[in-house]
Amino acid sequence: MDPVPNVTRADVVAAVRNPLAFIAARWTPDPRTVRRAALAALVMSVVIVVTGGAVRLTGSGLGCPTWPKCTDDSLTTTSAMGFHGAIEFGNRMLTYVLCAAVGWAIIAARSEKPYRRSLTRLGWAQFWIVMSNAILGGIVVLVGLNPYTVAAHFLLSSALIAVATLMWQRSREGDAESKPLVGKAVQQLVWFLVTASVLLIAVGTVVTGAGPHAGDSKEVDRIPIDWETVAKLHAVLAWIVVTLTFALWFVLKAVDAPKGPLDRTRELFLILLSQGVVGYVQYFTNLPEALVAVHMLGSCLVWIGVLRVLLSLRERPDVLADLPGPSAEQSVPTRA
Repeated sequence: MDPVPNVTRADVVAAVRNPLAFIAARWTPDPRTVRRAALAALVMSVVIVVTGGAVRLTGSGLGCPTWPKCTDDSLTTTSAMGFHGAIEFGNRMLTYVLCAAVGWAIIAARSEKPYRRSLTRLGWAQFWIVMSNAILGGIVVLVGLNPYTVAAHFLLSSALIAVATLMWQRSREGDAESKPLVGKAVQQLVWFLVTASVLLIAVGTVVTGAGPHAGDSKEVDRIPIDWETVAKLHAVLAWIVVTLTFALWFVLKAVDAPKGPLDRTRELFLILLSQGVVGYVQYFTNLPEALVAVHMLGSCLVWIGVLRVLLSLRERPDVLADLPGPSAEQSVPTRA
């Protein structure tokens, strides 16, 4: 049996003052561990969006009528609050799971050797977005599911997904200067695609704020606009995104682009087609809850797909891919 290491008073003080540095000094994760931690944070950022949608679609948005407590007298849901209280409180608890996933990504990134400041900062960016969105979520409850705050809550979740996607991608790359794989014209086309996708998501929140699923069984204010008109605008933007994606694939084939951008563009095109089918079916069937939930998941996947297309347009030498883990400390100098 290995002897138990002695823990000195200096170790305790160091751990309290800077726990991340304390862990990093004693642990070097395998690069695959860092990538998996980043992916776990991304997956949880999507899960929290989908479960938040479930809260709205089941009319449980005010299942816990106040915040940060569930009721004025109870921190947790009570049996008297029934199904809606359990759904809303369960979604609140998932925020802690998301925080744990983001925290794990931060610890893994901070402990990687050599130290990668840019990767760690992406982890902390996710943390602060999660904290901001938790506060905004509380405000959403306190103002009785005001549709504009609900829209802001979803858009901030989309920002979290963007940062998580970037961290996942960066965890699979080195820190060398990025090199473009395509010309400026193709890069500009992709930025048009990104802009159209942002508009698509933003208009989608307006459809949600004006549509029939208010988020609670009680009377809730809606955005004073005809939701079917906005839904048609949303569909037009979706077709613009699909057209830009198809045009991008055609251009990439014409210029004999590398396999990476072509593969990411093809994947995005397939996701868009699936999302379009779900969108039209839910529109003509008067927005059934199950299809709306699938559409929300599709929205997250479309956004991730667009970002992956953008990130595939450049490469960074994967200088860390072959590092053996803990033994890398002996061969690669670390930075303070």
